[in-house]
Amino acid sequence: MILRRAFLGGSVTLLAGRMPPERTSLVKIPCIRHPMPPWLLARLISALEEGFHVTARCYSGDRVMERRLAAILTADVKGYSRLMGADEVTTVQTLTAYRDLLRAAILEGRGRVVDSPGDNVLAEFVSVIDAVKCAVTIQERLRESNGTLPAERRMEFRIGINLGDIIADGERIYGDGVNVAARIEGLADGGGLCISGSVYDEVLEKLPLGWEPLGEQTLKNITRRVRVYRLTPRASAREPVGTPPTSPIDQPSIAVLAFANMSGDRDQEYFSDGIADDIITDLSKLSGLLVIARHSAFSFKSRSLPIQQIARKLGVRYVLEGSVRRAGDRVRITAKLIDAPSGHHVWAERYDRELNNIFDVQDDITRRIVTELDVKIVRGEFARVLRRSTSNLEAYDSFLRAAHGVAQATAEGNKAARLLLEEATRIDPDFAQAWAFLGTVHWLDAWMGWTASRQRSLECAELGANHALQIDAELAEAHATLGLVRLLQERHDDAVAAAERALVLSPGSSETLIRCAAIFQTSERAEEALPLARRAIRLTPQPPEIYLRVLGAVLRATGRLEESVDAYQRCCRQAPDSAPPRIGLAVTLELLGRHEEARAAVIEIRRLDPGITLERCTRTFLYKDLATREREIEALRRAGL
Repeated sequence: MILRRAFLGGSVTLLAGRMPPERTSLVKIPCIRHPMPPWLLARLISALEEGFHVTARCYSGDRVMERRLAAILTADVKGYSRLMGADEVTTVQTLTAYRDLLRAAILEGRGRVVDSPGDNVLAEFVSVIDAVKCAVTIQERLRESNGTLPAERRMEFRIGINLGDIIADGERIYGDGVNVAARIEGLADGGGLCISGSVYDEVLEKLPLGWEPLGEQTLKNITRRVRVYRLTPRASAREPVGTPPTSPIDQPSIAVLAFANMSGDRDQEYFSDGIADDIITDLSKLSGLLVIARHSAFSFKSRSLPIQQIARKLGVRYVLEGSVRRAGDRVRITAKLIDAPSGHHVWAERYDRELNNIFDVQDDITRRIVTELDVKIVRGEFARVLRRSTSNLEAYDSFLRAAHGVAQATAEGNKAARLLLEEATRIDPDFAQAWAFLGTVHWLDAWMGWTASRQRSLECAELGANHALQIDAELAEAHATLGLVRLLQERHDDAVAAAERALVLSPGSSETLIRCAAIFQTSERAEEALPLARRAIRLTPQPPEIYLRVLGAVLRATGRLEESVDAYQRCCRQAPDSAPPRIGLAVTLELLGRHEEARAAVIEIRRLDPGITLERCTRTFLYKDLATREREIEALRRAGL
């Protein structure tokens, strides 16, 4: 809807309607007073909810101004004068970084930064829902950043939001709507959010947030009293990035814990882990179910924590726990599906079977979980999940041992895995998963430099993935591996096509998500990569190093440099002896102009990897856009590599 206002005597002419223009109509109403009459405000809010864009253009002489309904967000720093008095230089540096963080979040939330004088930020949103979501995101990200600072140097912003009538003069905005937002901001605590009654009425039933009424407030220079609400800490608090929310989530969610090895032989640990890991893989192929990845679910192994506490940490409602006892050619498996909030057993079963019936047991457990959770599954999806790649127990055993070797993330572990997978494919030439995994192992050799011939390793990786697809054209792991091979071959369009197919076939696998995020990020589709990387970390609340490295690279590619630094710094804390995350950190810091910190990161890279060179370091910069590649290589060079 477009509203044009002309000051012609005592009336206003409105041109209202959806585009195209031929569907518009002229309406004459009395001249709009300030503030806007309630009946017109209600009509404009209704138009916004229906997807219209609302603008009123005010003409005064030769000057054109617009009057429109907007959601206004204002933010400023609590205790700014105190911080400046204690350390001006550090305060300005922190403020500059945090202002960039706010600007990125506002743009991401479909808002517009109007002005940012001093310690204040003023922004405008078309949607009040977007404005409130953005404010919550801002406070979450500021909380994460403040967690890395000493208590006395932390910088907390107060945020206020109002929905009201404003006047736009070029890029500037004025009016009662802006003034109310600024006054409401002053009622917020540091790190908090306050909203006006007009905002509250719009978001109450649309956003799952808790609000505390502060009553009608008398605001400075505002003639009327204004209803104000404060976001409750419980609703807004969140742990650092990568940690799931503790509140219930919208879709069915489950964590499959490592099955206890009851065989009395520690060498059988790989087998009990493999049983649980296979169930995770099967469930992850169901689009209606959120399944926590192995890395996080298995982190509670050998820790005596209540199921409710584990579920809260992982952000799920259901937990599957079990045990495996293997003796000779017999196996006993117990499995319990637990509703974590109540602690009740939804379902429990014990299986005493011949060892060669292990696959039937896994399928039955998966089937029972899906039935009990009442997941809505599209036709054919469940059948694809239950299709097994092998029925040969010896080949399967070699496959599980190989997975244990790859998890070590070393050249030696990778070599051992390669030999085991070659054995598995020799025993069962139609074992598609083993062929795909063999391709992944060869790809790792090429990517990590664990091979005398990178080209030969890539050829073997491609052969493994393609052979798996000849056996099973719907094996997501094979498509994802082929995408990674194409990426190293710099065939970006083919890599993206393979990644898109893998996502269709296994939308809930964190491994598939993070691989596809890496492919999209380097193929000029970084904005599409970001939700994939974030979902992978949601599924892996305690993510491995590579997940955080991919997230850092994706954030840098989308211009979220401060957030990228945060991701890399967390990765460095998690992997203190690893050089690769510091390479990404050095690039991002240099691009931010934080030259001394970038040089310090390069010094640390040299300490961890004395033989590092710029050429070897940038071998993994696989960008489709050559300008991006050169910019990041030059950043490393400036940082001293």
